[in-house]
Amino acid sequence: MNAKLKGALCGIISAISYGTNPLGALFLYKEEINTNSVLFYRFFIAAIILAFLMLIQKKSFSITKKEFLILGVLGILFGISSLSLFTSFRYMDAGIASTLLFVYPVMVTIIMAVFFKEKITFITVLSILLALTGIAMLYKNDGNNTLNTIGVVLVMLSSLAYAVYIIVVNKSSLMMSSVKLTFYVLVFCMLTIVAHSFSAKANHIQILTTSTSWMWAVMLALVPTIISLIMMVQAVHNIGSTPTAIMGALEPLTAVIIGITIFDEMFTVRLGTGIIMILIAVILIIIGKSSKPKLFISTMDNAKRVLKKYFKWK
Repeated sequence: MNAKLKGALCGIISAISYGTNPLGALFLYKEEINTNSVLFYRFFIAAIILAFLMLIQKKSFSITKKEFLILGVLGILFGISSLSLFTSFRYMDAGIASTLLFVYPVMVTIIMAVFFKEKITFITVLSILLALTGIAMLYKNDGNNTLNTIGVVLVMLSSLAYAVYIIVVNKSSLMMSSVKLTFYVLVFCMLTIVAHSFSAKANHIQILTTSTSWMWAVMLALVPTIISLIMMVQAVHNIGSTPTAIMGALEPLTAVIIGITIFDEMFTVRLGTGIIMILIAVILIIIGKSSKPKLFISTMDNAKRVLKKYFKWK
């Protein structure tokens, strides 16, 4: 499979998988499981699964001091991003929180421009303006009720941490399999959550006592964690950090659909318009990165070759 096509497919799978976060989190919240506990079991179960997978594949667990430091940074970043996002679910609809989170591609673009001298084009500026306008529309609904400020701040923190995470994955010198990288990231995520649980008196880690709780915890470990992170690493390595961020357009769409169909969350014209503006803003960023849609052209060339071979089409 063409590397760019493979990267795009991995990015799509990663985005849809990550968008299922509200599905597991909100069901666990209904069972009165606190945020620290939800995330601890998510990362703990995922790390165990990946450890067994590495043992079966006879992969080495050894890492250098430099790799330890980079993986530690990645784990802390993803831990902060997850903790902020899952906490925001308690202050606003999960679908809206996941849509606000999607400003991270814009943050990736800005950080890459400021710190790595990537060129800022007119389309990039337009994208940023559209994203900010979309966020403003989400902030106030059709009934003039504003979103909870604490929730918005938490999502922005989550988005920033995730943007930096993607850039570090792309720019770091880590040379290891995506499974090994994800395993250590999850271990450091788990340690981050444990440390946070000791600092918050009301949020100590609880013991899961029902089969339903364990079922949703395993779902969070498998779908939006293992599958999403491994696919994201593959996508970043094949197509880069910005295109991978663009594929994330499916994250908020997945979360919004889950929120509306399963949790009866409100969806208005104003909110829909805000979501569309954010999606357009992010899509415009990737269009501005290249003068030619290379992945599309490559796909069309492959299709033409198949048609010529089997149907003598010219």
